[in-house]
Amino acid sequence: MTPRITLAVAARVLIQLRRDRRTLVMLVVLPCAIMALLWWMFRNSAVAGFGSLAPPMLALIPFIVMFLVTSVTTLRERTSGTLERLLAMPMGKGDFLGGYALAFGLVAVVQSVLAVGTCVLFLGLDVAGPVALLCLVAIVDAVLGTALGLFVSAFARTEFQAVQFMPAVVIPQILLCGLFIERSALPDVLRQVSDVLPLSYAVDAIDHVTHGSDGTWGDLAIVVAYVLAGLVLGALTLRRRSA
Repeated sequence: MTPRITLAVAARVLIQLRRDRRTLVMLVVLPCAIMALLWWMFRNSAVAGFGSLAPPMLALIPFIVMFLVTSVTTLRERTSGTLERLLAMPMGKGDFLGGYALAFGLVAVVQSVLAVGTCVLFLGLDVAGPVALLCLVAIVDAVLGTALGLFVSAFARTEFQAVQFMPAVVIPQILLCGLFIERSALPDVLRQVSDVLPLSYAVDAIDHVTHGSDGTWGDLAIVVAYVLAGLVLGALTLRRRSA
């Protein structure tokens, strides 16, 4: 990887996002809107709904949004022939994926700060740990979605196929991450599957921060390892053409 080329790719992606206002709104505004909707749903509820659901949702929403946008955007680069032309220049696959990860990582910073700020400042979410650490975990979760989106886009030939990876890759992680039932209460086989899914550790890290318990950095390190693995696998499987 060459830092100058990687930065040039990141700048190009950010310029494209600035021009695509619908995608930009989806990346930045949608997570805040979903959290506000969740708060509204449970505002008059006798059960502690928002306080218990908001933390895992802060891990899930950035992951899902980034996975979807990145996988479709990367595939569009390949089907339009742009990726082939870019790789014909002195640019490696690592530069391309690194630039994408950097650009969407910067978007993730804005997205996560706004989402966490909305929950803490306006929706009354109690966080026992440092709010800055909560933002950091949400950012890493978003970058995890970016890395997996870049990886799976190599196996799709159309945007419809890229979207089809959502139920295959994302939904099982949502079901087994501890959102609906604690992972320790899952049947043994499902708990073992949950133990190898990165979103499980992302939700655990968020849970540690909101409750002020230890273990955040260990879970966060595991998520970072999955991010690096996703980028490496994405570079190895990236194809120039869709067919």
